[in-house]
Amino acid sequence: MLKGFAVPRSPLGTAALIPPPPWHFAGDVLAVEYWGDPDLSANALPQGIAPDVRCTGHAVAIFADYQFTAQNEEYLDPARYQCRGFLILLDAEWRGLPIAWCPYAFVDNDAALLRGWICGYPGKLASVQQTRTFAANSAASAPLAHNSSFAACISAHGQQLAQARVTLRERSDRLVGLLDRPIVTRRYFPRVTAGGYERPAVDELVLCISKNISFTNIWIGDGQLTFPEVYGEELDILAPIKVGRGVRFSYSYSVSGCRVLSDLTG
Repeated sequence: MLKGFAVPRSPLGTAALIPPPPWHFAGDVLAVEYWGDPDLSANALPQGIAPDVRCTGHAVAIFADYQFTAQNEEYLDPARYQCRGFLILLDAEWRGLPIAWCPYAFVDNDAALLRGWICGYPGKLASVQQTRTFAANSAASAPLAHNSSFAACISAHGQQLAQARVTLRERSDRLVGLLDRPIVTRRYFPRVTAGGYERPAVDELVLCISKNISFTNIWIGDGQLTFPEVYGEELDILAPIKVGRGVRFSYSYSVSGCRVLSDLTG
């Protein structure tokens, strides 16, 4: 009998790309809030998700440098379970509930890619980089201090998709209006049988169940953000019209699974 939570299933089950949840994450984030064209942002929402009229066009671009583990100290296998990622979160609503909708996501390894697909994140492979800070003082280590600057970028197939810069101004004990909404994604797996391409086998809106969420070393500052126009991508359609705060922080949280909000196959 073949075993394993995910593909490839194998006799022992250890070849599976990822283990089953719960999953635990910890890392550093550089994020920039911005406002895009509300009409274009609305076009990125699926059936059942509506724009949040109270904060029209508001979004957050997130660059993350993190590691992951399940129940068997997977973080001791850093080549597999360290990751850098980028995603967009749009302010939206589901049946009157304020949510964050993820239209695009990028990661730099296959384990993170599959884990994201299983949870509904529309992940693609990319190279994601951000300025790091270290415990040892050095000109090469950006300090968490007033007027210190951090940068991040993402590229795929030899083309730059996004670039950000944050200049820290003040420390904060919370993220007001940023990353304080439940994230809703879409689990979408198409059929490959002839005539069935438009009738997906799985099409669900799901809410990620996150627990033990912690933010620390939060710094708020001035943000800069650009999305160049790139062939084969549509990220630039959600480009900023106005840029707001930039933030830099460390975080940890656990994911126990997803709750299905609605089945769109019917």
